[in-house]
Amino acid sequence: MASTVSRHFTKADRERIRVAVADAERRTSGEIVPYVVEQSDAYEVAEWRGGALAGIATAMLFAALHELTSLWLPLNFAGLVLVTIVAFVAAMLLVRFLAPLKRLLAGSTEMNHRVSQRAAEAFIAEEVFKTRDRTGILLFISLLEHRVLVVGDSGINAKVEKQDWDDVVATVIEGVKAGAAAEGLIKAIGMCGELLQRQGVRRSADDTDELSDGLRMSDR
Repeated sequence: MASTVSRHFTKADRERIRVAVADAERRTSGEIVPYVVEQSDAYEVAEWRGGALAGIATAMLFAALHELTSLWLPLNFAGLVLVTIVAFVAAMLLVRFLAPLKRLLAGSTEMNHRVSQRAAEAFIAEEVFKTRDRTGILLFISLLEHRVLVVGDSGINAKVEKQDWDDVVATVIEGVKAGAAAEGLIKAIGMCGELLQRQGVRRSADDTDELSDGLRMSDR
């Protein structure tokens, strides 16, 4: 089944990404694995929060109108309950399909946790750890959350500090926010190669391409 992420990356984009990975890996023993998901979680909690807020606001509005004004409201108790339920469901649907609202109600803490968890799953599923010198790197992008994580194996972490990836992360996020995810990712892959080369993650004479260079995509 095709991933909805593919709408962000044309066939030509995916080929350019593959070439960018291959070019970056010619300068270093690092094995770069680009992985993009539409979102790291469904965030049902955000939908419930939105529904609850809308339902409570609707009930409070009708109560205030009843107590503080002389407006005639043609609703009995059953009608008020029905309107509140409709507001609840409508708000849940809005949160489900409006990304900015979903991000707002999910909250940064929850999104950070879910993206980190999903990146760890991708690291294992793609066997990024399975290289001779433990030089695998997962470049993980979660589009909904505008989150990017660089997860390096032990051979990379021994030479590259976590903060050294900040410019790489910022470049991808800038591309995602600008609606140019492919361009941002391609530029970031090149930056990864340059960084690894500077930090001494050198390519040995017998180095081989141990992990596929292609873009991995998933809805979640």
